[in-house]
Amino acid sequence: MWLSRRKSIPRTPSNSSNFSFSSFKDIQSLCAADYVSDPQHPQPKKPSSIFHRVRLANLVLRSLSTQRRLENASPSNDAVKPSEPSISLQGAENRIVVYFTSLRVVRSTFEDCNTVRTILRGFRVKIDERDLSMDPSFLEELQRILGQLEKTKLTLPRVFIGGRYIGGADEIRQLHETGELKKFVEGLPAAQPGTCEACGGYRFVLCDECSGSHKCYSEKIGFKSCTACNENGLIRCPSCSSGPL
Repeated sequence: MWLSRRKSIPRTPSNSSNFSFSSFKDIQSLCAADYVSDPQHPQPKKPSSIFHRVRLANLVLRSLSTQRRLENASPSNDAVKPSEPSISLQGAENRIVVYFTSLRVVRSTFEDCNTVRTILRGFRVKIDERDLSMDPSFLEELQRILGQLEKTKLTLPRVFIGGRYIGGADEIRQLHETGELKKFVEGLPAAQPGTCEACGGYRFVLCDECSGSHKCYSEKIGFKSCTACNENGLIRCPSCSSGPL
């Protein structure tokens, strides 16, 4: 009187709801593979474990995500950004020009300036070091070159190689670590060995006209500001300095 127990046969999933998006083909085939039966046996193959299917599905999804990132990263002709205008320093094609400060007011800036100068001096090429703390006119000169009128936006050091603007401390460190900085300084004149005897390496000496007082006296006018030196009563060393551009 008991009804015979009918064996349940797993149904093969219908293909009527196939995804139209081509990226899910691998997932469809992965799911369908678990329901393929052996024609010699009425029972289907033992489905793979849920952990195995999840792992394979994750691999497919990661592959899809990687492909999308590569497609988004590929340059498009319609989205090409215009190149930024280059900044150059006229008359400095045969040397390195470094704008820096020797003041210790800001420790990070002072350390960056020393690091950059040490790296550049290691190539033993001609370097024109312009200390803004020794001559304030270098600040106005640098602002004019970079087109920056506000002092708060100007950070040091700033480096020009062969008349071409390279950047600050971060750019010099990166180029030096990758070995690219050596290519920039190739062909530049070699630096003179030793320390300059006239200025002791400071690149400035006292003005001969005012003896460093920045004041000159005449009987007709009296005292007036010296026009041969900066406000600190200094002039660039004639022995080791390249002079103003």
